[in-house]
Formats: sequence, structure tokens, C-alpha cells
Amino acid sequence: MTLGNGHRVWVLAVLPIVVSAAVRVPAAHADNSRLNNSVVANIYTIQHQAGCTNDVKVNPRLRLAAQWHTLDVLNNPDLDGDIGSDGSTPQSRAQAAGFQGAVAETVAINPALAITGIEILHQWYYDPASFAIMSDCANTDIGVWSESSINRTVVVAVYGQPS
Repeated sequence: MTLGNGHRVWVLAVLPIVVSAAVRVPAAHADNSRLNNSVVANIYTIQHQAGCTNDVKVNPRLRLAAQWHTLDVLNNPDLDGDIGSDGSTPQSRAQAAGFQGAVAETVAINPALAITGIEILHQWYYDPASFAIMSDCANTDIGVWSESSINRTVVVAVYGQPS
């Protein structure tokens, strides 16, 4: 097939634009910070509905403990709660991350590529133990982490009471 002069000109005019766009598009990386921040905002709301007057704040050490457990649960499908594959607990992970004080944890698992804030709250809000943790005014610090694989999404929130 041969191209007429009009088609050649069009191809030559469009080709640099297409190549330029393809070169400038950055690689997509999963960034769950918006989801993680929305979990923190929802915990803040739940605490204030429970009568708390403090502002829950993100603690990088608790976030690190949440990240460790999120990755552990994501990569070990037999895990579905607070105990890690190495026998670690929320308290031991928080201490290993450098947090001093009492901690509690909530874990949400969705057997799919993604999870929404509604699905997270549905799992935690209607579970009495998780709701008690979320609405406890003494939990003034929080760390949230989420990760996804093709068949599983895990969200872990670690709540802290600094000593």
C-alpha cells in the first residue's frame, strides 16, 4: 500500500507529537496516599462522633508498623488478622518501629485488586472490636498503610497512645 502525498504529510506531522507524548508520560506507580489519608479522616470523624475532642495525628512510626504488617498480610494469604507470619503482634511491630506506648490495630482485607473507603469502614464500623478501637479517644496517634496485588488488597491502621 502506498500513501498519497496528503497522507505522508499527515503522518509526518502527527508522528512527532505521538512520540513526544509517549516519551513524556511518566510511568504509573501505585500511590495509596489518598486512600490512607481518607482512612485517617474517617477515623477522625468517628472519634469526634464518639465525643472525642482531640485531633488524631499521623505518626510515621505507626505508619511504618502498619506498612510492615500490610506487606506481610498481602504476601501471606493465610494471614487475616493481627498476628504476623513471624509471630509479631501490633505492639511488637510498633515497638520495633520506635513507637513508645500502647497500640491497637485494625486490618481490612478485600479479595480484589482495590478497596474503597466505604468497604474499609464497612469492615471496621460494624465489627464491635474494630469500632471500639477506632472510637477510643485515647488513640491519639495513627499510622495507616495499604497495598494491593492482583487478587488482594490489605489496609492496616495502627492506633497509638503515646506514653
